[in-house]
Amino acid sequence: MKLKFILLILTIVAIVISYIGATEPFTWWLEAFPVFAGILMLFIFRKFEFTDFVYIIIFIHFLILLLGAHYTYAKVPGVDWINKIFGRERNNYDKIGHFIQGFSPALIVREILVRKNVINGKKWLFFVVISIVLAISAFYELIEWQISLFSGEAGDNFLGTQGYIWDTQTDIFMALIGGLSALIFCSNIHDKLINLKK
Repeated sequence: MKLKFILLILTIVAIVISYIGATEPFTWWLEAFPVFAGILMLFIFRKFEFTDFVYIIIFIHFLILLLGAHYTYAKVPGVDWINKIFGRERNNYDKIGHFIQGFSPALIVREILVRKNVINGKKWLFFVVISIVLAISAFYELIEWQISLFSGEAGDNFLGTQGYIWDTQTDIFMALIGGLSALIFCSNIHDKLINLKK
């Protein structure tokens, strides 16, 4: 059985576990929606087989989203250590979510661009991937803003600012850090795995 099908089954199990006893069902659907969208995209573009490495990163991304969906991002337990980094009392689990929101798409986009020979030159590849990561992050922030406007108080838990005025900016910054980390630390191994895929 291919790894991606095993990960799909594990994702479905994680979705069920995440939904059972979710803190706020409405917020759960908002937070878990990217997981459903991601699964749908993998089915729509099933002819394009990613490396197993990228499928594992996508799975980790899904787990982070589903954990945040279960508790709501403001109430995920066990992340007090992040406050030492950001120096604030708020629950900063969303920063993990936004880090992976940069890390995962960076590798997905990189693999598509490399395997489809869209860009020649590693410098341009780096620039284009980071630009797409920032565009995805900014677009997600616009979605959060609109949902919060239209759903009122129920959407505030999805927005998750917790009174922090720089939440949007630091979310995008964490996506940038995630994207940079993926490219700096994973590009060499990613290239080797892509070459094996050919």
